[in-house]
Amino acid sequence: MKIILTVIISLGLLYTNAALSQKKSKEDTYTPYELLSGYYNEDFQPFKKRNIYIGFAMSLEDKKVENTDEIIQKILNGERANFDLHLKGGYFIGNYAMAGLNINYHQNKFTGDILRDSDTINSHSITRGFALTPFIRSAVPLTSNERLSFFTEFGITFGRSNTLTRDIQNMDEITKKYETDYKFRIGLSPGVTFFAMENFALEVGIDVLGYELNTAQTTINDTEKSRETRNNIDFEINILSLQLGLAYYIGAEKSKKRK
Repeated sequence: MKIILTVIISLGLLYTNAALSQKKSKEDTYTPYELLSGYYNEDFQPFKKRNIYIGFAMSLEDKKVENTDEIIQKILNGERANFDLHLKGGYFIGNYAMAGLNINYHQNKFTGDILRDSDTINSHSITRGFALTPFIRSAVPLTSNERLSFFTEFGITFGRSNTLTRDIQNMDEITKKYETDYKFRIGLSPGVTFFAMENFALEVGIDVLGYELNTAQTTINDTEKSRETRNNIDFEINILSLQLGLAYYIGAEKSKKRK
């Protein structure tokens, strides 16, 4: 779903830029080849000092689940509705070096019947959370015109989420669970940037190395309270952490305008 959404947004931006280019005079109109290639062959500098970076990524999930086994339970019939939003901003403090901030907001919702310990339970749960990640990114061009580049991003994440779960068993036995999670992570994420249309770029990033600390505080039926702390160090390619996004680089064409 994330890939499809990114493609749709990218096609929309391509169409918008093509429409704007048609308003130019015939002398200034770019050919399709010039739009896709020639634009980047003359003083294109997206990673120059003082340039501004704006990035956006979004994923949506809405699906029905039937007879699906999970770790401690089986979903007999249910529906999940999730979304995840990322908004990034950055400033190039030097050539090929950027400092920025990633803001994340997400929501996960589930409604359905589950089988747990041979009991059928009607379950409703919703999770809402946010995270802030200050980061430093370095870029290494892979082509002479800098249209394709490799980047390495180092970030520190501070996040919090709240989960409310309401389980109904035997029609009248109701269990309410409220959980607050705190997250701290230090991680390294490499990726690739490709400029698809003028200053608009597609980005792909993935987590490969990091340390994560999670603390969960749980209250059941407003009486039973518990606390759990987890530490995790990972040094592997996590496909689930793959992020696709759209970015815009302000200032990449400044050198052209000066001429």
